[in-house]
Amino acid sequence: MKEGRINLYSDTQTRPSAAMREAMMQAPVGDEQSLADPSVNLLCERTAALMGKEAAVFLPSGTMCNEIALMVHCRPGDEIFAHESAHITHFEGGGPSALSGAHVRSLPGERGVFSTRALQQAIRPDSRYFPRARLVEIEQTANLAGGTLWSLEEIKAVTALAREHGLSVHMDGARLANAVVASGISFAEYAVHCDSVWLDLSKGLGCPVGAVLTGSAAFIDEVWRWKQRIGGAMRQAGMLAAAGIYALEHNIERLAEDHANAKRFGALIRAVEGVRLTPAEVETNIVFFDVAATGVDADTISEALENRGINVGAFTTTTLRACTHLDVTAAQVEEAGAAFAEVVEQLR
Repeated sequence: MKEGRINLYSDTQTRPSAAMREAMMQAPVGDEQSLADPSVNLLCERTAALMGKEAAVFLPSGTMCNEIALMVHCRPGDEIFAHESAHITHFEGGGPSALSGAHVRSLPGERGVFSTRALQQAIRPDSRYFPRARLVEIEQTANLAGGTLWSLEEIKAVTALAREHGLSVHMDGARLANAVVASGISFAEYAVHCDSVWLDLSKGLGCPVGAVLTGSAAFIDEVWRWKQRIGGAMRQAGMLAAAGIYALEHNIERLAEDHANAKRFGALIRAVEGVRLTPAEVETNIVFFDVAATGVDADTISEALENRGINVGAFTTTTLRACTHLDVTAAQVEEAGAAFAEVVEQLR
């Protein structure tokens, strides 16, 4: 991909702002491995408090948060229950099987959310013939479902069933901040139902790198063992952590702008003949749309937009995804929507 003037490819494409860079330059640092980096320690303390958890650890990526959490929760041969579109299944290089030796059982469900009925049907009887049921995983928001939300009621119901069966619960919080802003429900209200939950810093919050995994003190102690073992421990990481601290202070509430921009982009492209939003309603900052009825394939549209300096990713031959974020303005959304309409009309 050649990056253009308007990058709707993903919310991972953000650049740290001048103010964030200044905070990074001024950050006090120390040896993170020895728990002696004051900026890392402050980021972890604030994130743990935000989630209502006992402890937290700073990690290089959200994928590492997921994979280490799975390794702590599970043993080889255990079974993890997750939605069929889950990030841990599709975009982490087979990590659950390669690293924790666990089996992911995919559950069906509308808009990235599985029901208590689907979970109940998937949990096998306790038998030496079957994998041992160990963990339920929730992705908030659901990426491949168009950034849709798990409601608090859905989370309560699924986690209550998990507890009945003695299962732990892990939340993939890649876009948890988006869910908080869209719903008005606090981080802690979501997190209280989960044994482990992490917050991504490098998507909508605009940091160059990093995520924070939270849980009980005992859980985080085990996370640290795996962090050390697989090379995730760092040295003077305070400059990276300072970006996270800045993001927590300045970049959460402004996610509402991204949601408004995504809804506007959805409205603009839905007006083009043959375009269908999937799902039909935009809830946060992700817009998936199907162009099959236009008669033009998604890759061709994506390439034509790229030639105009606009990045929109083709997910399949008939679907594209656009993500709004802090580096995309309302005016750019208008421009991108108009360009999309022109491109489709020219190509069909």
